[in-house]
Amino acid sequence: MEDILRQGLRVVFCGINPGLSSAHKGVHFANPNNRFWKTIHLAGFTSSQLRPEEEQRLLETGCGITMLVARPTTEASELSLAEYRQGGERLMAKIETYQPQALAILGKQAYCQAFQVRNAPWGRQERRIGVTQLWVLPNPSGLNRMSGDALLAAYRALADTLPPY
Repeated sequence: MEDILRQGLRVVFCGINPGLSSAHKGVHFANPNNRFWKTIHLAGFTSSQLRPEEEQRLLETGCGITMLVARPTTEASELSLAEYRQGGERLMAKIETYQPQALAILGKQAYCQAFQVRNAPWGRQERRIGVTQLWVLPNPSGLNRMSGDALLAAYRALADTLPPY
């Protein structure tokens, strides 16, 4: 699966790693139980709800996608700490290159493991990567039991800090 990145983005969403459905289809957040596409639309990042196959259209809205680890798994818990740390290093290099306004890492445990941080809060972090604000948002996976309203509120908090597309 390829990154969806370019210079000048408002936000880059960083998933943990591809699930088997995404790996099979070759697009990000392809599992029909994943709430990513619905959530980013309702939060105001996109004017309509995109389908996973339309992921390249995210660039039109100033959004991009990458992932911490490229290896597909059934669940992120199958990843090793070494994979998270290596993924964090690769992610830092990408963000230093592209310098979006914000980076949203989708999962608190993933952020903590990749960046060797303890007890990170949800939302905006004090840490920056160059000019890029760092955010930790809930993972939109169907395995995350967080309510849709709480998920949406977290994503909307980030959207509200960014200029419109």
